[in-house]
Amino acid sequence: MDYLNSNLSPGKDDSFAREKLITLRLALLKLHKTLLNMERRDYEREHGAVKTGELFRLVIDHAQFAWLHNISEFVVRIDETLAAKEPVTPEYTSTAISLARKMFVPTESGDSFQKKYFEAIQRDPVVVIDHAELVRLFNNEPPDSANP
Repeated sequence: MDYLNSNLSPGKDDSFAREKLITLRLALLKLHKTLLNMERRDYEREHGAVKTGELFRLVIDHAQFAWLHNISEFVVRIDETLAAKEPVTPEYTSTAISLARKMFVPTESGDSFQKKYFEAIQRDPVVVIDHAELVRLFNNEPPDSANP
């Protein structure tokens, strides 16, 4: 596929919103990979080494990896928006960033994802680094209008 003609490349009318959405997507993919590697190491310590095909099955079916599905689903929604024929609106990008900002709050008292994310940050310094990159992205955006 020719990248210049790809729907994932910036369009004429939406390049800034699309670029910001792609930046969010890439940060989420990096964090997802880091979290997946962390869970894989933990799983392999207990059960022994797994091959890539087995890991794929575990990611889909095993409870230890289930909390990562939230990130996968978020990225899929972004991909669908980027692949659509309609332009990416600044409102959509702002909403996606706002939702990610709320989702990626590591806390012991949040929802189940936030609790697992909090634990991951405590366990793996690479998660801390990836989280810091995500926070920098969030800090480049205006605060949510509903939460000044």
